[in-house]
Amino acid sequence: MRNGEELPLEMHKVKIVQRIDLKPVEHRLQAIDEAGNNTFLLRNRDVFLDMLTDSGVNAMSNLQQSAMLTADDCYAGSESFYRLEAELKKVFNKKYFLPAHQGRACEHLISRVLVKPGSIVPMNYHFTTTKAHIRLQGGDILEIPIDEAYKIESDCLFKGNIDIDKLHEAFEQYGDRIPFVRLEAGTNLIGGQPISLQNIKDVKAVCKSHGVPLVLDTSLMQDNLYFMKTREESCKDMTILEICNEAAAHVDLIYFSARKFGCAKGGGMCMSDEKLFEALREIVPLFEGFLTYGGMSDKEMEAIAVGVRDVLDFDVISQGPQFIKYMVSELRKAGVPVVTPAGGLGCHLDAKQFLSHLGCEYFQSASLSSALYIVSGVRGMERGTMAEERNPDGSEHYSPVELLRLALPRRVFTMSQIKYAVDRITWLYENRHLVGGLKWKEEPRILRFFFGKLEPVDDWQRKLADRFLQDFPNGY
Repeated sequence: MRNGEELPLEMHKVKIVQRIDLKPVEHRLQAIDEAGNNTFLLRNRDVFLDMLTDSGVNAMSNLQQSAMLTADDCYAGSESFYRLEAELKKVFNKKYFLPAHQGRACEHLISRVLVKPGSIVPMNYHFTTTKAHIRLQGGDILEIPIDEAYKIESDCLFKGNIDIDKLHEAFEQYGDRIPFVRLEAGTNLIGGQPISLQNIKDVKAVCKSHGVPLVLDTSLMQDNLYFMKTREESCKDMTILEICNEAAAHVDLIYFSARKFGCAKGGGMCMSDEKLFEALREIVPLFEGFLTYGGMSDKEMEAIAVGVRDVLDFDVISQGPQFIKYMVSELRKAGVPVVTPAGGLGCHLDAKQFLSHLGCEYFQSASLSSALYIVSGVRGMERGTMAEERNPDGSEHYSPVELLRLALPRRVFTMSQIKYAVDRITWLYENRHLVGGLKWKEEPRILRFFFGKLEPVDDWQRKLADRFLQDFPNGY
């Protein structure tokens, strides 16, 4: 801008809107209590800005909406499937495509086929459902990202990369127990940090030398493609399609959640290995549906086909990272601790530093998530200890990072809404001493962050609300 301010531009215009309501603080206080201080359990009608996730809540384009009207509704042999398959072949250049209802369904099928008791799967970082499916088959994971991955503030441009030396060590230690290596293109749990194209090539070289397939989760690939194009020297003169083709060429199996990659509800797996395809094909109808729908509606497949094509448009894939960068920058100006450099998916607050007066046993990320909802109506997602599982001896496994993720679904929020969130986060940071801890009230054994419930250790939430009312007497 002429005044020196840097603002990302919305490369779209709004044609359909959905009403949202900002409830007063007293209502929010009651709602978070009823939800057991778990933002997953909040009713959406009580949420003002839903920054829980970008999964399945990205705004569809007019072309996606209109494509859904052309769906070929049938159980087997749908033309909608073949149109989606054709788009995926252009992007990933793989011979085979198998559909599934979403990304975690792919993880389930892949784990059933490749993982056995005692398996160890090295990866740059786990996703909650990934680890759960591998463990359900008797295996376990080995996280070996580069050391920069755990540094909240950093100037490393690809904090999601696997440490190649540690990967070599993993093969030396576990050998035949490694069924595959997994890369996540945009590490969800450590700030949406990307991987580089070069790292994919380096990991593939190690895998090839040991005869082990490389599996790539491309759910967050559209953000990762943006970072490859803008941060990696070798990619600067390549088109987005060329970058995607090159990355896919060094990977044996690709799977994705179209709730992110494609901006519609579905998923799938792409590969060229015939034996792997046949092994996975056998169980798709058993768990997902027939081979030409895999748990998706034909309408969703039409929308995904358009969404996959949109991933190749630089203006489309730049929207998320640019708005996230703006939010991160504004919070840093206010002194709020955030993950840097700005990654994909959303803005990530460092709960450990934000609530440094609380010990890790008080669930810092969950406490921050609860507090932010009370003072703003913004729903974020705890990405810390609550998302972990207990150690085999029953002790709590404390996460190496405690983050509050504030997702920015594509083409959903306006600049004024982002500024509102920044303002309330800044107010909360200035009053952070009032935020207390949480403890378990109801603790599930698996995926406890989805439906576990916590309760405050004292009356800190009431005190926080009272302080809020001093500055905002109307309760908003």
